[in-house]
Amino acid sequence: MKIAGWVLSVLVALFLAGASAAPKLLGLEAAIQPMEVVGWPLKYLLLIGLIEIGCMVLFLIPQTALLGAVLTTGLLGGSLAANLRVDNPLFSHTLFSIYLGIAVWLALWLREERVRRVFPLVR
Repeated sequence: MKIAGWVLSVLVALFLAGASAAPKLLGLEAAIQPMEVVGWPLKYLLLIGLIEIGCMVLFLIPQTALLGAVLTTGLLGGSLAANLRVDNPLFSHTLFSIYLGIAVWLALWLREERVRRVFPLVR
């Protein structure tokens, strides 16, 4: 289970770093257009990218993984709210934050026995 948790953790981190943070840090159109759609000023592009990287680094360090998961959940909640506010497509855009959040917590649950004790599937 621990190996599966680490594999999923790395996949989530690579996705967030490559598909979300990197375009923001590089100022690519792939990041600019969604920011404009949800009404966020482009001056926040770099800051949001850095926050995403920070959350993923915290998530990948075993001692700070829980904090990283909590902060990532908050970040994803903001993304969900922004997409919901502008009435973006539900299953592809708005709920994507939920899908990613489930992957983050599943990865942490798989790799951390302490988390499994707090959230057991079966008692």
